[in-house]
Amino acid sequence: MTHAFPLPSAERPWLVADIGGTNARFGLITRPGGRAERILVLRTAEHRDLESAVGAYLSGMGVAGRPSAMCAAVAGPVTGDHFRFTNGSWALSISETRCRLGVDELRLINDFEALAWSLPHLRDDDILVLGDRRPDTALPMAVLGPGTGLGVAGLVPVPGGGWVPLPGEGGHILLRPGHGEDAEAIDALRGERGVGLVTAEHVLSGPGLTRLYRYVAGAHGEPAEALSPADISARALAGTDQLCTATIEVFCRLLGTFAGGVALTMGARGGVFLAGGVLPRIAELLVRSEFRDGFTTNPTMAAYLHRIPTVLVTAPYPALLGARAWLETHSGSESAVAA
Repeated sequence: MTHAFPLPSAERPWLVADIGGTNARFGLITRPGGRAERILVLRTAEHRDLESAVGAYLSGMGVAGRPSAMCAAVAGPVTGDHFRFTNGSWALSISETRCRLGVDELRLINDFEALAWSLPHLRDDDILVLGDRRPDTALPMAVLGPGTGLGVAGLVPVPGGGWVPLPGEGGHILLRPGHGEDAEAIDALRGERGVGLVTAEHVLSGPGLTRLYRYVAGAHGEPAEALSPADISARALAGTDQLCTATIEVFCRLLGTFAGGVALTMGARGGVFLAGGVLPRIAELLVRSEFRDGFTTNPTMAAYLHRIPTVLVTAPYPALLGARAWLETHSGSESAVAA
């Protein structure tokens, strides 16, 4: 249920959050159309629940009054009043927490739904274009991104103004590359799992990057070191490890193939946006990779895919922007979401 709540002000701001299993990011919206201010990142495990973390944030920022409304992006589907965080111990009743926080509105939305809400409000300096086409927010768009998992969502414009988000669980579809080295990699990972099936998230995520690395090392007849996704990315960026470089190349090409499938499924002619925790760290490698080749390779729809823009979201806290956009829309102030 959405409750009536006023526009943000310095006296009664909106509170926006992006809460994951490791970090909880908070910020304040103090004017209509404004971006999040006074951003603070807290360790999720250091707080017993959402109410405790909000209290720590407000106290740490010296905020005396209570926000009038709050919207938080969270990992996992939000389907009712009770929510349990997928990668953490927090569980809550949204209605009870709203009352204890003293806010007029408390809304939890899926983290990729929040990213979808952010898309029309990204500025030129918030994105890095991959290819030669810029996104068109008057057309349907999609956002996807590897992090701990693989998130996917869409955003569809509504005649007369506004947008409708399409959150989903597209990261769990089966991954079926057509042929060549990529197919060999997936076949090897099928054998590793022992179930004969591999989902996109199993490969196109932080943990998936380590799985690909083990495959690449084995394919080159070399032992795989115990490397984290951050280690693999850092070595590839530095150009000091051929196996890590090859792993990132396979990863980006497979990501392109998956993103092309998402574009076709959603009719995302306005653009496919790439987000998540992994890609901004390897932006320069992504630009030089065969991502676009993977994206446009299709026996019948190559021309269609060539016309679809692909961009990397480089804004530091896009989910906070999306949380603000949700609040703007549901407060009846859509015209203020231009910043």
